Amino acid sequence: MKKLFAVVLAIFLCQASFAQENYKTLSKEDSLKIYPGGSKYPVKNYKDASKSSSPKNIIFMIGDGMGTAQVYAGITANGGHLFLDNFKHVGFSKTHSASNYITDSAAGGTALSSGYKTYNGAIGVDTDTIARPTMLEMAEGKGKATGLVSTSAITHATPASFIAHQPSRNMYEAIAADFLKTDIDVFIGGGYKHFTDRKDGRDLTVDLKAAGYQVLRDMNEIEKVKSGKLAGLTADEHNVPAPERGTMLPKATETAINILKKNKDGFFLMVEGSQIDWAGHQNNTIYMAEEVLDFDLAIGKALEFASKNKETLIVVTADHETGGMAITDGNFSSGMVKGSYTTGNHSAVMVPVFAFGPGAEQFTGIMDNTEVAKKLISFILKK
Repeated sequence: MKKLFAVVLAIFLCQASFAQENYKTLSKEDSLKIYPGGSKYPVKNYKDASKSSSPKNIIFMIGDGMGTAQVYAGITANGGHLFLDNFKHVGFSKTHSASNYITDSAAGGTALSSGYKTYNGAIGVDTDTIARPTMLEMAEGKGKATGLVSTSAITHATPASFIAHQPSRNMYEAIAADFLKTDIDVFIGGGYKHFTDRKDGRDLTVDLKAAGYQVLRDMNEIEKVKSGKLAGLTADEHNVPAPERGTMLPKATETAINILKKNKDGFFLMVEGSQIDWAGHQNNTIYMAEEVLDFDLAIGKALEFASKNKETLIVVTADHETGGMAITDGNFSSGMVKGSYTTGNHSAVMVPVFAFGPGAEQFTGIMDNTEVAKKLISFILKK
């Protein structure tokens, strides 16, 4: 009965939330389904010269909604190459949730953060709403530094599933309060109002400052931080789309790494390219290509560090695919990509898994999303 109640509650709350999430409004203009091409960036080749078979540091990068079509749209848009080309160990992940053949980001994120399948809408809890420890919390327990970076609100489903434990993804204020129950070192993303404009009247930024966090809102100030605890709340709710937000995601990724790498016991960092998903919901290929390229630039920052450090595993995957995207035409020279879509929602297809660094060979073949999590957790608990 408890399990049934939890599922019904989550479905009800999620439906209420979806009505308010305007990024899921389907685009009506056919012109938005064709990315005409744009500026391209050079892609550097990095050598995977790992020091051991087990990593000291883990950078887990989640392109929300990013299936193989989205990846190839990015490859085409950038003239045939992405930083993802550096990942020679590639597999696929099955993404279904405990309640649905097609997962949502909360259940998908929880599976990736904890290794537990759960119902759609659940944040860091199992099907009986029992809190399950996440790899970020396990990393803290092993003395590692930890961080979260996202282009959405930091309280949104995917980042929330790594740090919070709530029966519904819509409980943004409760999720924000969960941040103060951890020792996370760095988090950068939107969601400022979930910490300050609250029904309980609390201003959690006061509590964060009392706990030693530098609470900053401007990315230009955030990227100057080199040490200490950092709460970078870059938007009231979600950050604006690429390219309007500039290089926020690559800069935030680099900033987090520079702070976390100072921990002698290593670190865990999760980076989310949130709005690839939103482009899929809108069936907007222009939005899609720009978000994939932005996410790939963040991957480039992670690779730059990992290739020098030689003790860092990077795993890149998605929580699910969004839009049922197909590519019906393209041009490497111009970067043009023409997309077609089967849905304005998530699809059930497997998503790619890319790995670079010590232990990368374990992330090949067809895996369940919980297997991806369990492999990463096993590395975290080793050291």
